[in-house]
Amino acid sequence: MLFVYRNFPLREVHPHAEHAAETAEFAAAHGNFWETHDLLYENQENLEDESLFGLAAAVGLSPNELRRSLEAGMYRDRIDNDFRGGVRSGVNGTPTFFLNGLRYDGSYDFDRLLEQ
Repeated sequence: MLFVYRNFPLREVHPHAEHAAETAEFAAAHGNFWETHDLLYENQENLEDESLFGLAAAVGLSPNELRRSLEAGMYRDRIDNDFRGGVRSGVNGTPTFFLNGLRYDGSYDFDRLLEQ
């Protein structure tokens, strides 16, 4: 089984979605994507930049390096490419799953996904 994660920040709905996605990509570049991903989702009501710096520190990443990365827009092109690809594929919200190349609109329950 292959699991591919793509960014699809809903910028109009979530004002901090862009920087949250950039934080996840920053973490991925430092080998810490999933732990950071989980913290972002657990704290999705509190994703202002200062909170993102705290989350980075909590997983052993440098808040100062993250700050520089966000200021430089280091991962913005990657996120924009993911977003455009999602739009072309029919993604209009998150989460969206594709199984064997087909969009899956069923239950997000883990066991149901494995049945597919």
